[in-house]
Amino acid sequence: MKKIILFAVAILSSVCSMAQTELAFPFQGGAPVMTRFFKDSLQVSPEIIKKKATGTAVFKFTADEKGTIKKIIIYYADDYILTQPIIDALKKSNHKWVIPDHEKFHDFIIPFSISFNPPAMASNATIKEAYKYYSQRKPIISYNQVPLEYATLLPTVVVSYDVPE
Repeated sequence: MKKIILFAVAILSSVCSMAQTELAFPFQGGAPVMTRFFKDSLQVSPEIIKKKATGTAVFKFTADEKGTIKKIIIYYADDYILTQPIIDALKKSNHKWVIPDHEKFHDFIIPFSISFNPPAMASNATIKEAYKYYSQRKPIISYNQVPLEYATLLPTVVVSYDVPE
């Protein structure tokens, strides 16, 4: 009798307890494919290269059950000129997102880090341009609270570009 009760308790506890579910990576092909996709799709603009712009931008976007991006929000960006190539790359990622089965929409937060590869022998002009950009940049920041709800934080996409001497 004790064994039957113990067995019933074990079954009930296993049925009632919810283990944390492991979600598949939300980009078709996984994290390495997502990183490669954004490195290939994100075209650094001539303006960014000219200004030697570097920085971070954090975006939130909403994808529907077909993987289509419905809404893009800039949570933070070190400067406006960093945002347009990222938005263009995000738009190219339509139909590549996978959301949990029980949802019609899902929010994702994705950080980007853009920097340049310093030349072997940086000239004074290169150093001055980089400093000028840094001192004159105008960050996009949030002044109010940002409700995150059920968003998924994705790995940072790091993009580096070469600067001409």
